[in-house]
Amino acid sequence: METLSDPVFWHRFQFAFTITYHYLFPQLTMGLAWFIVWFKWRALRSDRKGLAVDAEKYRSAARLWTRIFGLTFVVGVVTGIPMEFQFGTNWGGFSRYAGGVIGQTLAMEGMFAFFLESAFIGVLLYGERRLSPRAHLWAAIGLATGSWLSGYFILVTNAFMQHPVGHGIGDDGKLYLADLGAYLTNPWAFVEFAHNQAAALVTGAFAVAALGAFYTLANRDREQASLYLRSGTLIGLIASVLVAFPTGDAQAKMVAKHQEVVLAAMEGRFESGPNAEITFIGQPNVAERRIDNPIKLPGALSFLAYGTFHSEVRGLNDFPRDQWPDNIELLYYSFHIMAGLGTCFIALTGLATVQRLRGRLESSRWILWPLMLAFPFPFIANTVGWMTTELGRQPWLIYGLFRTSEGASRVVSQGSTVFTLIGFCGLYLLLGVLYLALVGREIYRGPDAEVHHG
Repeated sequence: METLSDPVFWHRFQFAFTITYHYLFPQLTMGLAWFIVWFKWRALRSDRKGLAVDAEKYRSAARLWTRIFGLTFVVGVVTGIPMEFQFGTNWGGFSRYAGGVIGQTLAMEGMFAFFLESAFIGVLLYGERRLSPRAHLWAAIGLATGSWLSGYFILVTNAFMQHPVGHGIGDDGKLYLADLGAYLTNPWAFVEFAHNQAAALVTGAFAVAALGAFYTLANRDREQASLYLRSGTLIGLIASVLVAFPTGDAQAKMVAKHQEVVLAAMEGRFESGPNAEITFIGQPNVAERRIDNPIKLPGALSFLAYGTFHSEVRGLNDFPRDQWPDNIELLYYSFHIMAGLGTCFIALTGLATVQRLRGRLESSRWILWPLMLAFPFPFIANTVGWMTTELGRQPWLIYGLFRTSEGASRVVSQGSTVFTLIGFCGLYLLLGVLYLALVGREIYRGPDAEVHHG
C-alpha cells in the first residue's frame, strides 16, 4: 500500500501506460514502410517490362497498406502528443535537469522526421494520379526514411538515458550538450536502433502475412493473399533472425559491458562466477536470492555476454541493494517472454518458408491459422522488450547520473495523476475501437477498393 500512495509510482505508471499504448502504432508503421516501398518498386519494374497485370497487383498491394499505414500514423500522432506534455507536467525535475540535452533530439524528431513522414503520407495517399510512378516511388522512400529517422532520434534520446555521452554538467548542476556528434553517434543508440527496427519489421511482416493468411482461408483476393504470404513470411523470417543475431546479441553485450547489475537481474542471477547459466524456466525468489525450479543451460550466459564459456558473470549480490532494479521479478519475466516469443517467431516463419519453397504454403491450413492468429504477438514481444529496457534502467532515469525519484514533479499529486490516467484509459479505448473499425473496413473492402487519389 505504501507504493500506491507514492506519487512517483503513479507518474511512472501513467507514462508507462501512455507510451506502451502509443508504441503499438509506430512499430507497425515503421514495419510497413519498407513493404510499401517494395510494392511500389516492383510495380514500377513490372511496368517497364510491359507486365501490366503484375504492375497493377503490386500497386493494389501498395494502396491497401498505405491506407492502413495512414490510419495507424494518425492514431500514433494523437497518442504521442500527450507524452510531450508529460515531460513537463509529470517529470518536471527530469526536464529541468536533462532538457538541455534530450530536448535536442526530441525537437529534431518533430521538426525533421515527423514533418517528412507527414508530408509524404499525404503524397502517397492522394498523389498517385498527379505524380509519375517513379516520383510516387520516391514519395514512398521519403515516407520510410522519415519513419525510421523519427525512430532514430527517439532512440538516441533513450540511449542517452541508458548510456549518457556527449554531455557536461553546468555550474547550476544541470546537464548541457557538450558534444552533439558524440550524442548523436552514441554506440548504444546504434545497437538499440538496429535491434528495435528489426523488431518493427517483424511486426510489419507478421501483419502482412496474417492478412494474406486471412484472405487465403476466406478464399478471397487469392492473388493478393499469395503476395502477402510470400513477402510477409520471408521478411518475417529474416527480421526474426536479425532480432536475435546480431542485433540482440550486440544489445546483450552492451548491457553486460555497461549495466552489469541489469544483466544479473534479467537472468535472476544472484551469485557471481564463471560458466554462468541461462535460465530457460524458473521463478525468481528475490527474498531468498535464488531461482526456484530452474531449467538452465550451463555456460551460455558467459558466452553470450562475453564471448567465452569461462568468463565470470557478476551476480546481484556483488552490487549494493539500492542499485538493483526495483522490480526484478517483472524484469526477469519480461526478458524471458521476449526471448521466448522471438524463438517462436523464427520457428513459425521458418516452417512457413519451408512450405512456401515446397509450393504448399497456401494449401497448408495448419500453418495458415497460426500465421493469421500470430499477428498480435510481435506487439507483445516489443512491449515486453521495452519493459526489459526500462525496468532494467531503474532506479535511474539517466543511468548513473539521475535517479527516478528525483525526476518526478512534486506539485502534481497522485490524485491528479490517477484522474488523468483514468481519462487516458477511456479516451484510448475509444481511439482503439475506432482504429480497429477503420482498419477492419479497409481489410473487408480489400486491396481493389475504389479510392480517390487526387
